[in-house]
Amino acid sequence: MGTHSTKARGAGSPDLSALLLSEGLAPAEVQRLLAPYGFRDARRADQNLQAMAGEPRSRVLLAKIVEELLAGVARSADPDQALNHWERFVEVGLNRTQLFDYLGGSPRMLELLCSVFGNSPAMAQTLIRDPVLVYWLAEQRVLSRRPTRAALAKMLSATVDVLTTEEVRLEALRRFKRREMLRIGVRDLLKLADVRETIAALSDLAIVLIQGAYQIVLSALHRAYGAPTHRNREGRLVQTGFAVIAMGKLGGGELNFSSDVDVIYVSESDEGWTTGKYGRAASAQPAISNEEFFEYLARDLTKALSEATQEGYIFRVDLRLRAEGSVGKLSRSLDDYRRYYQVRGQHWERMALLKAQPVAGSVTVGRAFLRMARAFIRAEQGQHGGAGVRETVVDQVKAIKTMIDGKMAERGLERRHVKLGFGGIREIEFLIQAIQVLCGRAVPGVYDRSTLGALDRFKRHRFLSAREHAELTESYVFLRDVEHKLQMVHDLQTHALPVYDEELARCAIRLGYDRGGERPAAMRKFLDDYARHTGRVHRIFEDLVADPKRSRLLKVVRARLREA
Repeated sequence: MGTHSTKARGAGSPDLSALLLSEGLAPAEVQRLLAPYGFRDARRADQNLQAMAGEPRSRVLLAKIVEELLAGVARSADPDQALNHWERFVEVGLNRTQLFDYLGGSPRMLELLCSVFGNSPAMAQTLIRDPVLVYWLAEQRVLSRRPTRAALAKMLSATVDVLTTEEVRLEALRRFKRREMLRIGVRDLLKLADVRETIAALSDLAIVLIQGAYQIVLSALHRAYGAPTHRNREGRLVQTGFAVIAMGKLGGGELNFSSDVDVIYVSESDEGWTTGKYGRAASAQPAISNEEFFEYLARDLTKALSEATQEGYIFRVDLRLRAEGSVGKLSRSLDDYRRYYQVRGQHWERMALLKAQPVAGSVTVGRAFLRMARAFIRAEQGQHGGAGVRETVVDQVKAIKTMIDGKMAERGLERRHVKLGFGGIREIEFLIQAIQVLCGRAVPGVYDRSTLGALDRFKRHRFLSAREHAELTESYVFLRDVEHKLQMVHDLQTHALPVYDEELARCAIRLGYDRGGERPAAMRKFLDDYARHTGRVHRIFEDLVADPKRSRLLKVVRARLREA
């Protein structure tokens, strides 16, 4: 049996093994032994331990680690919930004797499980569903570093390529996502990765999964209809490409734990037909138009990503940033998008396209879309001139934010919504997008899809002072960390701080606030920091939109445009 180093108990310290090895403990004694560990329901906590213990040998092994286990769950956001998850985890099928023996020799894994079970029901459910993942997490390098995008793609390919049917391969993608989300979540929770690394890891995983799903769906459509083709400028018949363009946080490489993925589907050409042939034989493939083929591809890929099965789902897909929004076709050709942006493109679409990034399909089509999008973004200055564009862009940002503020006020979220509320993430994003649209043509160096990368560029090109850059960077990282800790609880797309003090305190614990075990003090420190960060963000944002004629930031913009 493995050894386990326990903290030496003082002469008056209680022997917690009595909870499991002594018969007939009085309820008052159970309460006394469990009192230091922060349980709201000591009786239920004792029931959890008894259910976990099992037969005599495993009970003895659990008794040897019970002090460290209780100390571990006490440090988590919700000790009661942690023990409930411990009980379910132990009961799902792992050999208790082997598990407790293993944890007795691996205090690091014992602490990891306590942290997961008491901080994230979503990650706890992953381990309960597939308990052998605990041994995977213990493997060398699983948690010590994040895999590169290329390494993820290689691992996914090794998993999927040996399978045959479309549905079985998609289920493999869903399982792969669940496992890798556990890796990312544990690294974030244990502070083995900072916010920058976490958002990059989430984005890399999403890109690999979208590409994987695209290849599976495309192969199925090729089998059904053949490959789409069109005639190029030289009149030669060539295969027609298709690209998935990421927008929003995925486009910027800054995905959340429970983000939708915003995408646009674009084909090289709607002209032409697939290579399928009409015929009487049962194996004959019907030829269909490219337009029909790519609409099927967009529809099937969206379904493959978003459909929930017994293995879960890959990603929720948001297509509202496509041409004509929710009423438009799912897929359009490059020429269609070019005409749409020239005739009907709106200011907010210029801002949204700043984050456009091809993530699956044809590299050639993806790059062509980016060139077109960049021309559309830069055309703003040519159409309106310097002063006009400043007023138009700033007014547009102000109008959108005023509308958002009204909705937040109606819901009572103006000071609690991390993304859309006072001094929230969206104010930083709007500020960045406004400057990029205003100055991108004259100062191309300001373009960067990521928020943190753009802030660095703004400092380099003197749009932000060193202090403003530091404040916005620090506040963005803080707010994204808060967002992550809200979403990792139940894998829900939530951005609002809890209403009640108990839940606020749990959020503070997940974020790493530790005031000597005093949860109210941890909560107060967290709220103080939240008010400080949102206050500084709002101050800088208001300088841009409150009074453009007096805005220090717009004065800098005008000066930089004159220099350029």
